[in-house]
Amino acid sequence: MTEDAVPAPTVDPTASAAAEPVEPAWDGVGARNPEWLPWVREMHSIAQAGLAYTENPFDLERFEQLRALTYRIAARCADVTVPVAERIFGGEVGYQTPKVDVRGVLFDGDRILLVREKEDGCWSMPGGWADVGHSPAEVAVKEIREESGLLAEPVRLLGVLDKRRHDHPPYPNDTYKIFIRCRVVGGMAGAGLETSAVGWFTRDALPPLSTKRNTPEQLQLMFGFLDDPDAPALVD
Repeated sequence: MTEDAVPAPTVDPTASAAAEPVEPAWDGVGARNPEWLPWVREMHSIAQAGLAYTENPFDLERFEQLRALTYRIAARCADVTVPVAERIFGGEVGYQTPKVDVRGVLFDGDRILLVREKEDGCWSMPGGWADVGHSPAEVAVKEIREESGLLAEPVRLLGVLDKRRHDHPPYPNDTYKIFIRCRVVGGMAGAGLETSAVGWFTRDALPPLSTKRNTPEQLQLMFGFLDDPDAPALVD
């Protein structure tokens, strides 16, 4: 699943069927780089934790009120309707944890493999959300095959980065990004369902990057492992 997809929404039976689509609304929010976003994320996670672990009915009611308040604040700050705010932030049930994105890192000499995303026309290392029932290495191999047509096998972990600490556009969920170096063992390069092109690029001639998926700094960090293959994995 592509990283830009927003988690499945909770169903609000009172919401209008004609409510705004989630992704266009979030794209508009992200363009404004909202300073309020970390506060709303934290407040929402506190409400989720309370709902997951509290048994007292009065406290459950208070945490429900707190969660509803986060949607109202987000709606006001983002200039969207409350149902849209709930769809953006309310996809989690139980104790809220960061989402996990996995990227496959492949080199051919001094070039790195990138795929062009249909969603924004820009380039990224193949990857996406971690799938239930798959290990991180299995996800990397699967995403490489689906997005580039190449068959790969995992080699080593290169990094686990916190998306908040890098220059990505704002996003409603905290995300950990796992980078796994792989090597090509077969297949034929070609576009996939979510990608329109595949290419190999040197560090000095990178195409426009899909920054919601990977940043120029992260690409340079990956190239650093060409200079020092035995360097320790990066951890935020």
